[in-house]
Amino acid sequence: MTDTLRDGRTATYEPYGWHHWPDHPWMSYQFRRALGETQEGGGAISECFQAASKMIPGDKESWYREWLHVAERNRIRAEEAEKQGHIITAKQAWLRAVDYYRQAEFWLDGEDPRRLEVFTKCEQSFQSAGKYFRPKLEPVQIPYEDGKVLYAYFLRAPRPKTGKQPVLISFGGLDSFKEELYFMTARGALDRGISQLLVDGPGQGGTIRRQKLINRYDYEVPVGKCIDYLETRDDVDTSRIAISGTSLGGYYAARAGSFEHRLKAVISHGAIWDVNELWSERGEEHGLADHIKWVFGTKSVAEAIEKGKKFRLEGVLDSMKCPYLIIHGGHDVLGVKQASTVYEYAKKVGVDATLRLLSAEETGAEHCQHDNPTIGEEEMMDWLAEKLGIDQQAVLDS
Repeated sequence: MTDTLRDGRTATYEPYGWHHWPDHPWMSYQFRRALGETQEGGGAISECFQAASKMIPGDKESWYREWLHVAERNRIRAEEAEKQGHIITAKQAWLRAVDYYRQAEFWLDGEDPRRLEVFTKCEQSFQSAGKYFRPKLEPVQIPYEDGKVLYAYFLRAPRPKTGKQPVLISFGGLDSFKEELYFMTARGALDRGISQLLVDGPGQGGTIRRQKLINRYDYEVPVGKCIDYLETRDDVDTSRIAISGTSLGGYYAARAGSFEHRLKAVISHGAIWDVNELWSERGEEHGLADHIKWVFGTKSVAEAIEKGKKFRLEGVLDSMKCPYLIIHGGHDVLGVKQASTVYEYAKKVGVDATLRLLSAEETGAEHCQHDNPTIGEEEMMDWLAEKLGIDQQAVLDS
């Protein structure tokens, strides 16, 4: 488990990947996450280690300061490169800045004004890079409830260039948001001819930071709003809309897929059977206690646990009608039991479910494949392409 301290004080390579600060397991987990996303364009290995080398282990302010430094450096480099007409360099530097800004703001209190300031720079960097995507990135606001919106991006797959395309709706979880999903799901989907709708749902990204919308157990409601939006577009094949959810989003996706039958396939990128099993025994001592309380809109972990009683898939998966993939790290720092429980229950109630556990030998054995997000993308998107009837060779040749 993530809270378990390791013997000794030196960095080690564990079955779930590089463990940088043995005395600070949750910061090591977040660093491992940043390190993994470099291979998807979300950073550079040397810059990650450079930032870490200047941090005071366990110190949240030094974490903020050093990630912000490399983020700003890349943003400035991107702006200067753009002025010189070096567009590819600019795009790549902005994408590195995106993930560095994400890291910089992570440990800040939810009400710390720096959090929205840094998150805004993260969004701006992604949108600046997105000007040079082909097709271009489309920022969208999805009508939600009571006049509020969900912040999202629509990315049309570059191939085929005409006609209606299948779409994958991607959500994060407790701490991931739409910009980071580009490095976890989007690139793999786009390469296979699947457009992407990257969404900050309730409790996530810009939606909680600006709209003050906390999370909810009945995620079929916001997902239904996303599908309503997609049905207004003339470039979407509405008979082939799928959903993926990462980490806590694994619960959100499974819940939505059980009650929103316009979805044709569901992926739990990290399975959650019962959210309270993840943190109920640790309470306020949990490494993510402050984040849990912010996202759940509570003043204590005990209140979050009370709210979390509804975040459970028992009696829910019985209603799922579409194919369902559970992809999980074989050495997930949050454990493997929940994935097995979800799979066994889904099969018992007749769901067309597939469980893929990634091993330490092949890598990708960390929670949501944070140690190797590329292999996670490959497994998820190849499965999805098959379920949506996509011929990858034909897409490549189009």
